[in-house]
Amino acid sequence: MSQISDRLAVLRIELPAPLRLPPGVVLPFPMVRIVGSRALISGHGPTNLDGSLAMPLGKVGLDVTEREAHEAARLTGLAILGSLQRQLGDLDRIVAWTRIFGMVNSAPGYHRQPAVINGFTELIQEVFGPEVGAHARSAVGVAELPFGIPVEIEGEVELASSSA
Repeated sequence: MSQISDRLAVLRIELPAPLRLPPGVVLPFPMVRIVGSRALISGHGPTNLDGSLAMPLGKVGLDVTEREAHEAARLTGLAILGSLQRQLGDLDRIVAWTRIFGMVNSAPGYHRQPAVINGFTELIQEVFGPEVGAHARSAVGVAELPFGIPVEIEGEVELASSSA
């Protein structure tokens, strides 16, 4: 097993299945795209282990509490890790989390988006450690997100150079 797989096992973390899209929805892009030594991560939302969208849905500060949204950001991180695992085959290929862009479906007046996206950051640092897991980050409020999800996160990681 890899170091990250071992770490996930110790933490009793299971990665979810791929996103189960609502009927009629097609995503014409990959969830992860490898370009040179980088993996670009498309926007992900919170999912359950079976790949279904995690509840609750709605706006943070109105329909969803900050605590629920923090957990949604963590679940989004797990969805991202699942996509990276499927694409890379081994999460140990990640040598640095470089950039994260977190979007929070925010009710008018809600301004604690960084506290929500901390759910993602805390997970990544718990799994990868403070050096590899450190990342540049933005956390912004938006008026709407797809399917009413409370959080969407995209980003980028640096990969170990492959030896051929």
